[in-house]
Amino acid sequence: QVQLVESGGGSVQPGGSLRLSCAASGSFFSINIMRWYRQVPGKERELVAAITSGGSTNYLDSVKGRFTISRDNAKNTVYLQMNSLKPEDTAVYYCNVGMVYGSRTNYYWGQGTQVTVSS
Repeated sequence: QVQLVESGGGSVQPGGSLRLSCAASGSFFSINIMRWYRQVPGKERELVAAITSGGSTNYLDSVKGRFTISRDNAKNTVYLQMNSLKPEDTAVYYCNVGMVYGSRTNYYWGQGTQVTVSS
């Protein structure tokens, strides 16, 4: 059984920083892509950042230059370093991980962690 455990959310003032973590455990061959999404009430979940197994990254335009996604393959963990946070970054953040089982990939979601940016 696969489990994704997120941590690192919380409340911070505008301009502050937070670091999210998402650790995967369970039975799988490997992990390919790892992503962070966020969602606010009444809106669709949006992709914030993604990182491939080779380390290629892409970001939502509004977070470029402020957020950094990284991964530790030995720990099966993905991180999201969030700097210069703005009130509009307030959301529940979810990790999404693609786990490889032979010829197929299954995608799993973390439980979500709340990030609140407010003065």
